[in-house]
Amino acid sequence: MKSYSIQEINEILKGTIVGETNHLITAPEQLEIAKVTEISFIGNKKYEKFWNTSNACAAIVNDDIAIEPGTNRAFIKVQNADLAMSQVLELFAPPIPVFHIDIHPTAVVDATAVIGNGTRIGAGSYIGPKVTIGENAIIYPNVTILDECTVGKNTIIWSGAVVRERCHIGNDCILHPNSTIGADGFGFRPCPQRGLVKIPQIGNVILGNGVEIGANSCVDRGKFSSTVLGDGCKIDNLVQIGHNSKLGRFCIMAGHSGLAGSVTLGNGVIIGGSASIKDHATIGDGATVGAGSGVTCDVPAGKVVLGYPAVEARDALKQWAILKRLVNDSKK
Repeated sequence: MKSYSIQEINEILKGTIVGETNHLITAPEQLEIAKVTEISFIGNKKYEKFWNTSNACAAIVNDDIAIEPGTNRAFIKVQNADLAMSQVLELFAPPIPVFHIDIHPTAVVDATAVIGNGTRIGAGSYIGPKVTIGENAIIYPNVTILDECTVGKNTIIWSGAVVRERCHIGNDCILHPNSTIGADGFGFRPCPQRGLVKIPQIGNVILGNGVEIGANSCVDRGKFSSTVLGDGCKIDNLVQIGHNSKLGRFCIMAGHSGLAGSVTLGNGVIIGGSASIKDHATIGDGATVGAGSGVTCDVPAGKVVLGYPAVEARDALKQWAILKRLVNDSKK
């Protein structure tokens, strides 16, 4: 079991220790259930009230904390407790699953595929014709990478993921279990003779560097050209990204959210859980779409929108307050 003193942890965090504890720290844990040898964190002042009833011997806290640690307990003060806690989690993280051989004998690797040095491929995976995989990638068991795809160096693809033909995955990406890159876009048109006619989707998907795609999420291929996710985009589980959508750098999409076809997101856009974005909408740099919202038109850069249909956040809150008053008045 790993264990560290408060001083050893602070050597990594470069914070300020307040108080002292002689306990060796064996794990990070949330405040409410932490044991006496565990470290927690307080990333928001509203959680300070839980410290007195917590058993944690230490906590990572923001500089502005208003409470004292107490007897045989310590705080590590930092500028951003959330970011610091991520470093502690890395410190205690268990090792990833082990490969005993680089390419498992049950993996099918086409003779024309190019596999980089140090790349490992698990049991039952399929690597198709003219695929190129960079150095030190990890392809877990039962992954499918079809013809003419490229996968960058240090990228990790977990079991069940599918990368369809001609798609391109950057360096340092993570595709979680059962994610699908490059499925057909949802394109159909009514036809008097044939009912619904499928529109061929002949484009592909391009993921930049450092992109993460959550479990069971789908990024559809473009109808003509490419669906593109810029560097550093983070996509949660159960997210749908429609064909020909373009995401800038460092966008975030939370679970159950979705983009229809040809949506454009600027850099640093945040899409809350279960939000939906109409086709051909453009959301500007740094804008935020609140959870459960439905965007039916363009959103300017830096704006926060809420509601269904989504409007500027302060307008949505005013509308909700008025409706609440109307309901209360009707009960009188």
